Order: sequence, then structure tokens, then C-alpha cells
Amino acid sequence: MLAPLTRSWLATITPQIPSSFKMIHRTQSSLQKKVDPVQETALLEECILVDENDRALGSSTKEACHRVVNNSIPLHRAFSVFLFNSKNEMLVQQRSATKITFPNHYTNACCSHPLFEIPAEQEEKNALGVKLAAQRRLGFELGVPAEECKPEYFDYLTRIHYFSVGDGTWGEHEIDYILFLKRDVTLSPNSDEVQDVRYVKKDELDRFLAELKFPVTPWFELVCKNTLRKWWAGLDNVGQFKDEGTILRY
Repeated sequence: MLAPLTRSWLATITPQIPSSFKMIHRTQSSLQKKVDPVQETALLEECILVDENDRALGSSTKEACHRVVNNSIPLHRAFSVFLFNSKNEMLVQQRSATKITFPNHYTNACCSHPLFEIPAEQEEKNALGVKLAAQRRLGFELGVPAEECKPEYFDYLTRIHYFSVGDGTWGEHEIDYILFLKRDVTLSPNSDEVQDVRYVKKDELDRFLAELKFPVTPWFELVCKNTLRKWWAGLDNVGQFKDEGTILRY
């Protein structure tokens, strides 16, 4: 099992952000923002640190993995679930106003991290660890019962590597596993995490995004701009898009 990294070691492995990365979503600074107690507790969770090839290096707290320091953020492992119902409509959520990163932003169904302190979520074979983490978070954020989102129900398509300075205090630097799930699921959103959910039709996506009164998260924006429409069009044969050996650099 990997060992947690000390703060000094963390500084040595935090990569400098390449100039080719697009610095997006610099919003109003959260330096003065009071942290919600529920979200503050979550900052103690341990994320899995990785290198640019997604090789696990150890762990650090969620807080350390999302603080922007000298324009750098430790690279860590994450996942994004794109959930579709039997009508091929995609579930979109609006993050709660108390979220530390990207509050009030719209995004895909569920976005989070496999945790270092849960040994099963470190399992890399068949992306089982991130699938188990996705099952856990779908239950926590959206109230989806575990039996409706079993690991074997997910299609792992690819990974994306992206960076965003967020509001300049809290941001993201992730290798993000893209998971597709096509199921009719039971929803009971957790108001500490989610303030709104809705299903969107494929031919209504552009209008939906254009009419939003709040921005979308950077990872969702990148997937929408680059690959979502192709994947969505082939949803009934989504296995054709699997590219597990590639990390797309956005």
C-alpha cells in the first residue's frame, strides 16, 4: 500500500503547470469566504497523488490538493460520471453554494476522487477503485442506491489531464477518469452537495448551456467542447470509444 507523503515531499513532486494549459475559471477570490463545516470536514480526506502518467505516488489531503500555491496544485486522481437515463437524456447537477471549489457551478452528474484511506479505491485493475468511488459518491451526493450503480455498470472511456486555477485560492489539477453510466436511477440529492438536478436532451445541450445563469465547471466545459457530443451520439455502443491507455491533455 502507498504511504502518505509529508508536506516537504509534496512540495518536491508538485509539478509546475505547463504554459500550454489553459488557465480557466478565475472567479472572485474565496480568501474572505467562510468555509461551510460540512465541506471543511471533507478537506481532511486523503486524495491519491499521481504523476503525469497516472502513476500513484502517495497521498495528501483534499485541502492540499486543491489549494493554489504559486500557481501550482498537486496532481491527483479523480473521476467524472456522465449519467444517462433510458431516454438517452444526460443528468446535470448544480453544485451547492457551499462547495469550496466551483460553488453554484453546473456540471455532469458526479465528480469526485477515489480516497487513499479506502484501500479498495486504490485498486487500478479495470479502474475498479475509481468505479467504487463513483458508486460511493453517487450515493452520497445524489442518493442513488448502491445496487443501481454497481461497478460493473460503468463504462470507463478514457482519462483527461486538466488544470484550472479556479478562484485563485481553490482550484483543480487532476487526471480525471471519464465514466459513463446508462441506467434509470433513483435520485434523492444531498443539499450539502447539490442544489439542483435536471436531465438534458442531446439536441438541447447548446441552448441549455447558453441560458445558464451560472458557469459550468472547467472539466465539464472541456468535455463538452471536445468529446461529449461524439460519445453521446454513440451512447448505445459506447464501448467503441474506450481508450483506456490514453490520457487526453486539455
